[in-house]
Amino acid sequence: MPSIWKKPTDLKLINSFNAGCMVAHIGISFTEIGEDHLTATMPVDERTTQPLGLLHGGATASLLETVASVAATWAVDEDSFCVGVELNINHLRAKRNGQVAATARPLRIGGSIHVWQVDIVDEQGQLVSSGRLTLAVRQRKAPQLD
Repeated sequence: MPSIWKKPTDLKLINSFNAGCMVAHIGISFTEIGEDHLTATMPVDERTTQPLGLLHGGATASLLETVASVAATWAVDEDSFCVGVELNINHLRAKRNGQVAATARPLRIGGSIHVWQVDIVDEQGQLVSSGRLTLAVRQRKAPQLD
């Protein structure tokens, strides 16, 4: 299978792209690039749990949206980027500590719309959450000349 990536795929570059924003604050780190998938991990700790000590659904949704958005943006040409327009997630198993890993794979890579499936698993490979992100492909605007 040929690679789906249209931009240089380097974990150091992808992780630096996310520095200084919520992604870094909650500890999301990109860990694997395959020919057709991208994986990131997130700790289950005081940054990502809710008051009962369980992994917060919003943190899980943030992980899902992050890995799918970055994957989609790396799967379009240099003059394009992707933004999420619809997120669907099912929380299937409680998680109290450790870390989770999210792997995004495309269901559709179109010229104007992408749909990515993301499965989030624990250290034993048990499914914690699963969902889809639909993204719009946008073109970077040319700089305005005076």
